[in-house]
Amino acid sequence: MKALILAGGAGTRLRPITHTRAKQLVPVANKPILFYGVEAMVAAGITEIGVIVGDTRDEVMAALGDGSRFGAEITYIAQDAPLGLAHCVLIAQDFLGDDDFVMYLGDNLMEQDLAAFVAAFGSARVGAAPPTAQILLKQVPDPHRFGIASLDADGHVVHLVEKPDDPPSDLALVGVYLFTSRVHDAVAAIEPSARGELEITDAIQWLIDEGERVRCELLTGWWIDTGKLTPLLEANRLLLEQIETRIDGSVDAASSIEGRVVVAEGAEIVNSTVRGPVAIGRGARIVDSFIGPFSAVGANCVVERSEVEHSVLMDDSSVSDIARLADSLIGSDATVRRSTQKPRSLRLMVGDHCQIDVE
Repeated sequence: MKALILAGGAGTRLRPITHTRAKQLVPVANKPILFYGVEAMVAAGITEIGVIVGDTRDEVMAALGDGSRFGAEITYIAQDAPLGLAHCVLIAQDFLGDDDFVMYLGDNLMEQDLAAFVAAFGSARVGAAPPTAQILLKQVPDPHRFGIASLDADGHVVHLVEKPDDPPSDLALVGVYLFTSRVHDAVAAIEPSARGELEITDAIQWLIDEGERVRCELLTGWWIDTGKLTPLLEANRLLLEQIETRIDGSVDAASSIEGRVVVAEGAEIVNSTVRGPVAIGRGARIVDSFIGPFSAVGANCVVERSEVEHSVLMDDSSVSDIARLADSLIGSDATVRRSTQKPRSLRLMVGDHCQIDVE
């Protein structure tokens, strides 16, 4: 089995961060979002991975390399324009060949045992009425925003529709799919939708209409599309909930570590309180400050005389003399500092290489 990971989206909903970086490389819990997907594939025993790249291809390729650091072999497939998920399958056909494959949206995170999901497809393939596709569904409160599936009384997928005005159910397609090579016939047969894209829902519907079986599973855990600030911070919170305390950096006698905290090698905590779950990156320096729960402070960041809570500080950023920074995303090599003596409480999304002086 192979994997196809989609990392070509522009990430307009995360601007200004995505003006200067790929949305799939924004970190949560101090690790780029895209890395979680690659690691999940390798953990499921899938090491041949194709990655769809777009305008940010150079950055994605530099981050993932040839895949050897993950125990994988990565092939890059260029998509010149965002023409839909099914279009990604179409342009990846040479890479995929006749193999079964997982298609995974590179900006999604989920609480799902991917290995078990893949194994279930393999087991079903050797049984009676083997499926040609398998989808993961999640009940959502706003189904008009997603591809939606309808099931019959026996739980079989009978109909799919993309972002319907009048949703037939509340079962959204989560960003992971399993296919046999039969899907290549489907993506070649469908036409672009009204929004000019080849929809994966249309391709799966074509399979159903051709008499093919599409298997589904319901996701009971969490699933987050990290394309906006609030869900990205929620993903950061959920992943930080899973960390275990590890102190590889230095913590002076005047500092306090409370709860589950990771302090990476080379990081320094000086006269400060860190209340977990918190991840402090390699080479970061926390001085006379409070780092509160659900914060991820990236490599080589500096936080001085400030309080930070429920926020992501990307590598090489600095925060100084801020009374409270909460629910925020601070880009790489950005500076947020107070320029007057009046305390301020802030909620910010700051792009890379910016300087914010708070009056």
